[in-house]
Amino acid sequence: MAVGCSNDHKAPEVSITPPEKYDLNNDTSVFSGEMKRYWLVLLKKGPNRNQDSISAEKIQVAHMANINRLAKEGKLIMAGPIGIEDDLRGIFIMNCTDSAEVENFVKTDSAVITGRLIMKYYPWWAGKGKYIFK
Repeated sequence: MAVGCSNDHKAPEVSITPPEKYDLNNDTSVFSGEMKRYWLVLLKKGPNRNQDSISAEKIQVAHMANINRLAKEGKLIMAGPIGIEDDLRGIFIMNCTDSAEVENFVKTDSAVITGRLIMKYYPWWAGKGKYIFK
């Protein structure tokens, strides 16, 4: 349902769009009942954040290149920044066999190497299936 609002004091317009029929049997993204372990990586502010703007930009460009590389390799499922100014700066969800693999991949990140970010990782379980984020 959508409701429009205006300043001319008329009744709001209401339009109702019926939902599409959902077919559970044909949905390949449905939870299969099995669980899989992923890794939740929290990227927090590190102790070395006093780089000049040019250096900080170079670190960020390399950070994004590393994210794209890990995604292409199938190791990084999702990544993104936190939307508020806080010590927590971003998250990764990684598809790795163990914590050593997670640590080795995250240690290739320029922001971690330079101390701009520090990582903390946790095993995270989710239902096996196909997740589509749009």
